[in-house]
Amino acid sequence: MFLRFGLASLGLAVAVVQVWSQESEIPQHHVPGGFRNLHIDNQGRRWDFFRWRLGLGPKEAPAFGSESVLPYRPEVVSPDLNCLNHADPKTIQITWIGHSTFLIQVAGLNLLTDPIFSERASPVSFAGSRRQAPLPLRLEDLPPIQATVISHNHYDHLDRPTVTRLGGGVRFFVPLGLAEWFREANLPQVTELDWWQSAEFGPIRFHCVPAQHFSMRTPFDAYEVLWAGWVLSTPVGKIYFAGDTGYSPDFREIGRRFGPMRLALIPIGGYMPRWFMRPVHIDPEEAVRVHQDVRSQQSIGMHWGTFKLTDEPQAEPPILLRQALQKVNIPPDKFIVLRFGETLVLQPSPER
Repeated sequence: MFLRFGLASLGLAVAVVQVWSQESEIPQHHVPGGFRNLHIDNQGRRWDFFRWRLGLGPKEAPAFGSESVLPYRPEVVSPDLNCLNHADPKTIQITWIGHSTFLIQVAGLNLLTDPIFSERASPVSFAGSRRQAPLPLRLEDLPPIQATVISHNHYDHLDRPTVTRLGGGVRFFVPLGLAEWFREANLPQVTELDWWQSAEFGPIRFHCVPAQHFSMRTPFDAYEVLWAGWVLSTPVGKIYFAGDTGYSPDFREIGRRFGPMRLALIPIGGYMPRWFMRPVHIDPEEAVRVHQDVRSQQSIGMHWGTFKLTDEPQAEPPILLRQALQKVNIPPDKFIVLRFGETLVLQPSPER
């Protein structure tokens, strides 16, 4: 292990100081052997997957004709490493690394979301979805990382080579049932939470919140561990990381409990074909509804342009996002996309 980041190297405590639950009975999303979504049926997804891959599903017209109409040229910038190493703790500083991976710097802590620095989103290094945009920086170029949130265990969100390189000094926050995987990977500082449970870490409280998705590392373990989004309550405002999700009533409840959000990280890609992806992946129009539901003051689109995982053209999501914002009269600067490696600095929430 050549790289170890964490609070231990800074001489700071890493223990979670509080975990609490609002559930007094067995939650409805718990089932024998695993978990379920509350607003869609878990059944039938495997057959539908094969229908999609074999081209047997309903035909859907693309939004802009053939993919050649939308050439994809990823914009990549080199982050200012001096800026990354001297973030103002009184602001939220966020850098998009790609896909659902962000470096969040707030309240003196450096956090990662669903970190993947591998060339492929795959269980093997020689096959599977390959990076369509180069990494804007190396893992070892990051400032010391103290904590990481994981939304679920799909290979484009939980990358074993990356988390192993981060090392045992990092505190990992994961959905229920995933801690064992981390301990077996010799990453003991892991806190697993159920939906609506929370834990404190330094000046930040991590809230595990519902998402409409699923988990699976092999063809035989679907739904065995939980999937989730995360709300980070920080001294300068709340940050919402949606993970992977379809649209559901959960977003309004998240907004009711925790809103307004100073910042929301919301997927805008991975949505075609809609007949198959709609239950578990929002499209740009639904992403705007999520922005509204959680009462986000500033949103950033993620889960697009990095890996070719679904059928929409790689360049399409930001275009549809702008159109969806215009439809509901939301200024385009309230829900943006970043270039790979780009950093955004937000001042504290106006309510503070």
